[in-house]
Amino acid sequence: MAAIEPDNGVDKAGADDAIALRHRQILALARDAGSVAVDDLADRFEVTPQTIRKDLNILARRSMLSRVHGGAIVTSGVDNIDYGTRRTVATGAKAAIGKAAAGLIPNGASLFINIGTTTEAVASHLVHHRDLMVVSNNLNVVDILNGCEGIDMIVVGGQVRQGDRAVVGALAMEFIRSFKVDYALIGASAIDPDGTLLDFAVDEVQVTRTLIQHARQVILVADCSKIGRAAPVRVGSLEAIDHLVTDRLADATLREACERHGVRVVETGFGGES
Repeated sequence: MAAIEPDNGVDKAGADDAIALRHRQILALARDAGSVAVDDLADRFEVTPQTIRKDLNILARRSMLSRVHGGAIVTSGVDNIDYGTRRTVATGAKAAIGKAAAGLIPNGASLFINIGTTTEAVASHLVHHRDLMVVSNNLNVVDILNGCEGIDMIVVGGQVRQGDRAVVGALAMEFIRSFKVDYALIGASAIDPDGTLLDFAVDEVQVTRTLIQHARQVILVADCSKIGRAAPVRVGSLEAIDHLVTDRLADATLREACERHGVRVVETGFGGES
């Protein structure tokens, strides 16, 4: 009797299904943590690093992820992902960063709070502070803090960007120049290992620079997926930053840059997918 050959079509279909499932799981992990690392994924899925690199390259070609050294992040280097999606990325890490950054703000302080989902996480942990004066160009922050007892909320005037409810433009910068506050809470879309802060929109960068210039101390909040990410517009450098609050700072070059510029690094330890 002749041997029965395996149905290679069925075997291939099963393998394709397994790959598709792994791709969906990788995307879910990336959206939750903001980034994924090759070695972590290889351990999780019990496959070789080469297999994971192939997976990430496929997802990058489909514009679902962007490849970075050692892994991938959830967006490209030219266009930022939309605000609604950003709110769902690295939510746990942002919450921990928000709590830690809020802990740096004493009662009785004045502060700017800039555009960004991570700065909004900081605002959510300021609701029980007392005697704060908060100036913000982020209408989502205004929603969080307006009406809180003990917080004097001042809204920056200017053009409202509909996608994320940020107030930007020349009027916003002129409004901000009327103040000199104790702290500026800012985010960044990307941070080069050499300490260069980067973003995607010129109008947003101009407002951020104005905030930095009119604050006595600057607190930068950014999860580890921002480190090594690409973005086209330069905000400034670590020279302007006093505190960096992040979930994890594994990049030795950036850590050295922080030390060189006297930036205090606060690591929350949340997450680890980078």
